[in-house]
Amino acid sequence: MSKFRKVAGLALFAALIAAPALAGKVGLGREALPEEIAAWDIDVRPDGAGLPPGKGSVKDGEQLYLQQCATCHGEFGEGAGRWPVLVGGQGTLKSEGPEKTIGSFWPYASTTFDYIKRAMPYGNARSLSDDDVYAITAFLLNQNGIVKDDFVLSKENFSKVKLPNEQAFYHDDREKAERHFWQKDPCMKNCKADAKVTGRARMVDVTPEDGKSIKVE
Repeated sequence: MSKFRKVAGLALFAALIAAPALAGKVGLGREALPEEIAAWDIDVRPDGAGLPPGKGSVKDGEQLYLQQCATCHGEFGEGAGRWPVLVGGQGTLKSEGPEKTIGSFWPYASTTFDYIKRAMPYGNARSLSDDDVYAITAFLLNQNGIVKDDFVLSKENFSKVKLPNEQAFYHDDREKAERHFWQKDPCMKNCKADAKVTGRARMVDVTPEDGKSIKVE
């Protein structure tokens, strides 16, 4: 490359860096179509915002669940093999083997609906109709003792469904609750304290037994 071309190239680069951002459109791509936006905009909030029109009964949900979900999650939501358990577990969260199910752990019915609509059934996501998702959600709520056998879940009554563990969830309060731990000059040398094992990994034996752990410098 000649000296002139190098200088010209550097001058152009400098001019681009110094120039203000281009205003308006740059002529790349196109605006997303409404149907394209709608295909992505499917999230559902705890207050029901984002729910599609539709409804589904516990009875219909049972048949759909057996056809679409039981292979992995078990006929009664007990989980097949290593697939997640969806039913039961109430009162186990403080035990050594907590069962984090819809009825014991999840905070909102919208978590169930949103996940089923977005990602289930495994390997065939987005194949269920909105009514199917309402029905399967209703069935799982029923199996967890949250709604009655004749319940019909719909957009209109969705926000009235309350899960048992909702009150255990709260907004991140670390800026207040942990502020007293923050230090302007954090310790960076000779700070190690003796570690204490307060819990052990569930099912997978990866936590060393007392007195058998290797020394870590």
